[in-house]
Amino acid sequence: MRFRLLLYPFAVIYGIIVFIRNKLFDFKILPSVKFNVPVISVGNITAGGTGKTPHVEYLISLLKNEFKIAVLSRGYKRKTKNFFIAKEDSTIQDVGDEPKQIKQKFPEIIVAVDSRRVNGINNIFRHDNNIDAFILDDAFQHRWVKPGLSILLIDYNRPIFSDYLLPAGYLREYPREIKRADIILVTKCPENINLSSKINFEKRLHITPNQQIFFTKISYGFPKPVFKNDFNIEDLKNNMKLFSVLLITGIANPNLLLEYLSNKFAELNTLNIAIIIIIQKLTLKK
Repeated sequence: MRFRLLLYPFAVIYGIIVFIRNKLFDFKILPSVKFNVPVISVGNITAGGTGKTPHVEYLISLLKNEFKIAVLSRGYKRKTKNFFIAKEDSTIQDVGDEPKQIKQKFPEIIVAVDSRRVNGINNIFRHDNNIDAFILDDAFQHRWVKPGLSILLIDYNRPIFSDYLLPAGYLREYPREIKRADIILVTKCPENINLSSKINFEKRLHITPNQQIFFTKISYGFPKPVFKNDFNIEDLKNNMKLFSVLLITGIANPNLLLEYLSNKFAELNTLNIAIIIIIQKLTLKK
């Protein structure tokens, strides 16, 4: 708490900058480009951990059989610059980890990266002008593009109405900017969430009549072997309590997964790569 108080003045400065930027777009002083094809934006207000990529993949699975779609991401942490179209053999250094994952799962669709989304969409059209729809990953704050449908994800366990602006908290902008979303998906809800909890959560978000809100939960599948012939998967299915497991995660908040797996194996050891990377970077800066 004391550390948060020390960071609060920086959060105030950050909030002023974000407020002015949003007003410049609201008053059309900064232009938002609207394209002639459907553009679906998937994003969040909380920095990381709301489940954007799984929902992007879900949208792809819903649309890909009827429409020719393209996914555009900024390509966080990639080494390349400007516009880049992912190929099946593209590396994380080329496109970033999430676009790499999407391309591996859906090799038939166009996956591209560009921090300038307007430029990215125009370049995809130059590559293929028969695109029926675009999905923009992590684009709620990228207001240079005017989406036809804006989907905002909120983690039930880290609600935006109980958080603070960066760097004192995890909010990229003020919670009231939820008004820009058409659909709000509350993710990672408890298995047994009741109606009164949903109503209370919705009231605290101040949803408007023209917005739709949905409450979702995680449903885990059964573990799959990373390498073929690694071991007999049936042995694991039938005797999970006999196995000791090392769980390696690279997500912002693995707590729900840890809770789910905590009593399923004889021993569960964990290694969160995301946290290790952060620790290494902090160490390097000293």
